[in-house]
Amino acid sequence: MSTWIFLRGLTRESRHWGLFPETFRSEVPAAQVFTPDLPGNGALNAETSPIHVEEMAESIRSRLLAQGLRPPYHLLAMSLGAMAAVAWADRHPDEILGAVLINTSLRPFSPFYRRLKPGSYSRLLKLALLGASDQDWESTILALTSRQADSPTEVLKNWVAYRREYPVSPRNALRQLVAAERYRAPRARPAPSLLILTSQHDALVDHSCSRQLARHWTTAFAEHPTAGHDLPLDDGLWVARQVGQWLRTQPT
Repeated sequence: MSTWIFLRGLTRESRHWGLFPETFRSEVPAAQVFTPDLPGNGALNAETSPIHVEEMAESIRSRLLAQGLRPPYHLLAMSLGAMAAVAWADRHPDEILGAVLINTSLRPFSPFYRRLKPGSYSRLLKLALLGASDQDWESTILALTSRQADSPTEVLKNWVAYRREYPVSPRNALRQLVAAERYRAPRARPAPSLLILTSQHDALVDHSCSRQLARHWTTAFAEHPTAGHDLPLDDGLWVARQVGQWLRTQPT
């Protein structure tokens, strides 16, 4: 068995993985999957989100150890979660067997206007300033992050329910944004093996960010031709198969 830790992104929680963990296990049968929340999100929404990505990584790491889940781990992480994965792999390389980074963007490899596309600013800012409803918030996020969800009506219904049960405070959302903006990845690639996946039609993060990162760090790389930012939602089977193929190239 191999222990996999899945990490979501900005203001998202473990339930936003949807059916992907089951899909993943069908392609990687030896995987034991855990989906911890970042501090301030999901079941941890009462906590204060750190303003340093490194602190997010240490918080997740400490919780896993407290639960008796010992390293080494594989990581699969999206967006802000992928930043935490990079920080973890850089600080504690002996604990990480490998990491899959999905649609992330890192300083110093990409400029700010590619790390978060300008076209998304106005839509999110309008919602924040006008005090939008849960429905409006989640429908906007779904529109920005998905291009081909199988059941968008059901997905939206679930996301609104998650938001109502475990709302992320505006303060924590802002702190997560600050953490993402200020995080600076190491120029040298972390020691663990890496696979970088991206989506050509990501409306939030320019897919060139992942290309540039994979080129600079000389990692395995694959790009989905039609999916949006939430690649596991749009085509989880493709993600799982890419991971399975990558694992077969790794030394045993």
